[in-house]
Amino acid sequence: MRLMAKLPLPWIVVCGKLLGQVLYIALPSRRKIGEINLRIAFPDLSDKKIRQLNKICIKNIGVAAFELGLSWWEHERLLNLCEIEGLENLHQALEKNKGVIILTAHFTCLEIGGPVLNHHVPFQVMYKKIKNKLFDAFMRYHRSRLYKAVVNSNKPITLVKGLKKGYAAWYAPDQDFGSKETVFVPFFGVDATALTAPARFAKISGAPVVPYFIKRKAAGQGYTLTILPALENFPTDDNKADAIRINQTIEALIMQNPEQYLWVHKRYKNRPAGVAPIYPDKKQQ
Repeated sequence: MRLMAKLPLPWIVVCGKLLGQVLYIALPSRRKIGEINLRIAFPDLSDKKIRQLNKICIKNIGVAAFELGLSWWEHERLLNLCEIEGLENLHQALEKNKGVIILTAHFTCLEIGGPVLNHHVPFQVMYKKIKNKLFDAFMRYHRSRLYKAVVNSNKPITLVKGLKKGYAAWYAPDQDFGSKETVFVPFFGVDATALTAPARFAKISGAPVVPYFIKRKAAGQGYTLTILPALENFPTDDNKADAIRINQTIEALIMQNPEQYLWVHKRYKNRPAGVAPIYPDKKQQ
């Protein structure tokens, strides 16, 4: 990965897409999950279009594997590879001196944006331990080196403390985190678990919630980071209404860049009581 990070960006993208082609063949269960999720999000697309889009998405996962090396070892180089749109929205949110929650989703090039935004605002990221101990050590070391703070996902109160110090917090609540502190609300029209934490963090800290997404340009020409204005009239006293607002915002971000979103996650793994599962069990895959 370190050697790959030294290559010109167009070469990294080509090699990553080749890896993605291998992943598309080697991971049939994830390929199936991606197709199911894409059919939910794009019900009007034909099966052929769904398969084509899914293949592009998985190729982008391959690119992301090598981009991780860029964020670890070539983060200064990223400043020349990235352009930022709407930086004034971030600065305006920070003027309140309450920190800022940068609301985003799991785009395949998500690791690229953090080191760049970190040059404009003290940055903290939430960290979830990875099963592979060696890779976990690499991730923890490099994130600790790059960012103001790395927050253990099991200790979210640390994130709130950082917000009160004026830090920005990268937060992507678009995955299925189980039933703890979640509500079922629509995500692309189908009920899915949604964390109540974004609204709770915003309420406790007073931090504005600023939507953000990143897009990989064509042909390895770099990246565009887009920061949108802070959500107005958020949070409220209604956890479910706030969760719906967050999901709708995330949906809008994803639709700006669907080819580079991580569709292979089991977003609808947990279902409301009495509702049939969406994904086939392993024996059926």
